[in-house]
Amino acid sequence: MKRIFLALSLLALISCGQDKEPKEVTVEETKQFDTVDVHSFAKRWEARVQHLDLDINVDFDAKQISGFAEWTLSENPTADSIFFDLDEIEIKNVWADGQETKWTVGETDPVKGQPLVVHFPEGTQKIKIEYVTAPSAAALQWLDPQQTHDKKHPFLFTQSQAILARTWIPCQDSPGIRYTYNAKVTVPKGMMALMSASNPQEVDPDGVYEFEMPQPIPSYLMALSVGDIAFASMGERTGVYAEPGMLEASAYEFADTEKMLEAAEALYGAYAWGRYDLIVLPPSFPFGGMENPRLTFVTPTVVAGDRSLTSLIAHELAHSWSGNLVTNDTWNDFWVNEGFTVYFERRIMESLYGRDYSEMLATLGHQDLEETVADLPKEDTHLKLDLKGRNPDDGLTDVAYEKGYFFLRLLEETYGREKFDTFLKNYFQSNAFKTMTTEKFMAILDSNLLATDSTLIASVNPEEWVYGPGLPNNCPRVTSERFQRVNSTLKAWADGAFSFDEMETSDWSSHEWLHFVRHLPDTLSLDRLAVLDEHFHFTTTGNSEVQAAWLTYSIQKGYEPAFPAAEEFLIRVGRRKFLTPLYKALIAEDPTKEKARAIYKKARPNYHSVSQETIDAMLK
Repeated sequence: MKRIFLALSLLALISCGQDKEPKEVTVEETKQFDTVDVHSFAKRWEARVQHLDLDINVDFDAKQISGFAEWTLSENPTADSIFFDLDEIEIKNVWADGQETKWTVGETDPVKGQPLVVHFPEGTQKIKIEYVTAPSAAALQWLDPQQTHDKKHPFLFTQSQAILARTWIPCQDSPGIRYTYNAKVTVPKGMMALMSASNPQEVDPDGVYEFEMPQPIPSYLMALSVGDIAFASMGERTGVYAEPGMLEASAYEFADTEKMLEAAEALYGAYAWGRYDLIVLPPSFPFGGMENPRLTFVTPTVVAGDRSLTSLIAHELAHSWSGNLVTNDTWNDFWVNEGFTVYFERRIMESLYGRDYSEMLATLGHQDLEETVADLPKEDTHLKLDLKGRNPDDGLTDVAYEKGYFFLRLLEETYGREKFDTFLKNYFQSNAFKTMTTEKFMAILDSNLLATDSTLIASVNPEEWVYGPGLPNNCPRVTSERFQRVNSTLKAWADGAFSFDEMETSDWSSHEWLHFVRHLPDTLSLDRLAVLDEHFHFTTTGNSEVQAAWLTYSIQKGYEPAFPAAEEFLIRVGRRKFLTPLYKALIAEDPTKEKARAIYKKARPNYHSVSQETIDAMLK
């Protein structure tokens, strides 16, 4: 009951009335909670940054970024040192208010990298660091022309989440530390540079770009992409960047982005970031999307040609409120970002495409969650995690996303959608540009929602959801009528009741096809599998979600005709969500791991370090 005792101490400080504005929990109040970030060397209560002026040069030949990071410090007249995070960055020199100053780089921690400790006279306002990155910097993926879509020019993109920003910028790399930034980035002539900031829409002939991010963000949202990039507008505030050969298809695929933005604002308040643009990256990008402010990074695997996978865009857009606006204080609180975002994503999709559609997404999410919970150690199935001494990527599982979603859905169903929407809108507005611990959220939840009808608290049992393992018994039940029809169709076909031509599938979405493939019976013969493939072309489908599920099933069944396509898919696509089950299936099919290793040898150079680390561990 630790949360209840902590919450009671705040009840006098936080508004309880339904008709009153909820009072924020101040920095002083949060100090009673455990806010030490175990994944950062930064001592944020002693000295912290508030603004960055970045001046860097991008060198494709050397595969390095070099330049200067000048940090403006928050006021703290007694501070005489500050801790930054590094990982493989070479420090050339450091200045305090223009004067050379003493600095040291500490020993390497296997998870956190190294601390850079800068000493300075009291009252110092700015620390300027000259540095150069390593060619192996984990956040940076340098792609040769053959690894891009158009195969004409090299490409660079960053992936800073969770703690990789420290591999390309010396920074206080903690989600609990926010700052604004300006940047000047010099790239080879003819290439475009984009950041998580205000962005150009045309190539600068000199290759010099300037950026501004006036809203404070944490380091994991620092982002840079450089390449042969073009832009297309999709609405008053939305547009898409891509390689020229991908631009038309990308603009078509994401044409509803402006509608999504309007639907999101109707739910939980005004969009706070100016523009919302997308960039479609080369296929080695390790995630579906990354919610970098003003410029979401997107995998090309969602460009299916039929706008069927755009719930991912709704998800990344929702992060503009949950995550980017109100941010998890540490990576132990990751669910505070992702659980809220999945909930918000499905509300956007329901608003645009109806309840039947969003319930299909929720059903697929529940399937993923059950599988994840079965595979993970119990302690990793809590919403509040303890990742000390571990890579925070270990917490980037369906538990944070889907268990978090179902907890919030339970609150909605228990207290009513209208009351829950009011709570959530107030939560985003009153905590905008601030960070959130699990404990602080639970205190706000107690006083601003649970207390409105305390007789319902026992039916929710928030303690079990947040601090307990697995899925509680009161997890909301999801019912998808469209999936029920898929189940009936699949059973009738599997039982031989009718042929393919008699199957009513003309109006099926990609989600229905994914559900169909996921539920193919284990008893199917290879002959029937071949007939199924011949009729529906699963092995060669352009829908990556359906194809990945089919290829995984095919490997498990030993369906040899799909093996070449699986190898091609693994070499071409770097999205970790797809790689992990496919390599697992290969290992199960051949426990010597020889087949998997042979494919991985070809594929590994195309993967970002995030994916490499995961697959390296599987195949060691």
